[in-house]
Amino acid sequence: MRAAPAAVGILAGGGPLPARVAEAAHAAGMPVFIIGFEGFAEPDVLAPWPHEYVRLGAAGRMLALLHEHRCTELVLIGPIRRPSLRSLCPDAEGARILARLGKALFAGDDGLLAALVRILGEEGFCVRGAHEFLSHSIAQPGVLGRFTPDAQAMADIRHGVRVVQALGRLDIGQGCVVQNGVVLAVEAMEGTDAMLVRAGTCQQPGEGGVLVKLLKPGQEKRADMPTIGPQTLHNAHAAGLRGVAFEAGNTLLTDRQACEAEAERLGLFLIAIDPEACLRSTP
Repeated sequence: MRAAPAAVGILAGGGPLPARVAEAAHAAGMPVFIIGFEGFAEPDVLAPWPHEYVRLGAAGRMLALLHEHRCTELVLIGPIRRPSLRSLCPDAEGARILARLGKALFAGDDGLLAALVRILGEEGFCVRGAHEFLSHSIAQPGVLGRFTPDAQAMADIRHGVRVVQALGRLDIGQGCVVQNGVVLAVEAMEGTDAMLVRAGTCQQPGEGGVLVKLLKPGQEKRADMPTIGPQTLHNAHAAGLRGVAFEAGNTLLTDRQACEAEAERLGLFLIAIDPEACLRSTP
């Protein structure tokens, strides 16, 4: 009797991307099993796929399920708010993994995620990036849609690149909002949507600002890649911005067609940039 084939395990936070990864793996002939983190994963997204819900601290339950479903490859995808240690309530296996994480528990998000990827590898899993399954969700450099940034917007994008690269080196965040050379807001643990709300309250007179989203320098790409979705564009417009710039090749679009359509509807530019080439183009 032939053994069941190995499966792709998806550790799912919020948003639609866990299902997109499942669809891509299934289309490639690979069985899929999803572990949805309680309080983060969305039931409607997981419903069509074999899945179980696990609380963040229940690492023993998570590992048992992954082995039971013959998962050899893992994908971490979807946002999860970083919990406090007090609220985590780890099981015995979770406590063992927390001990192995050591100082990474008190590092920034990227330091913690990189350590988690390393430990999952040591547990025998091959951790893969969502971008390996979602190549159609990655854009090459260039403008998506009809609207293009003018000279002032490009100057704001260049300034935003410098700001986000500095933030990223300190493992703080992946985005900022710049308007006419003024930094209105930078992203920290609250995430992009909350940052955009703050930026809207700081809007200055004149042309609207721009959102810049980049991968952190040296970031572990298999976890927490920058993500742009139609809601990002809606929130950018609500904050009075006139466009969004994101890193080409290193940003996931939750639905590229819907993102382009929303940008068109709202009159926003949407541009994929090469950060270093962008900086070299400074007038």
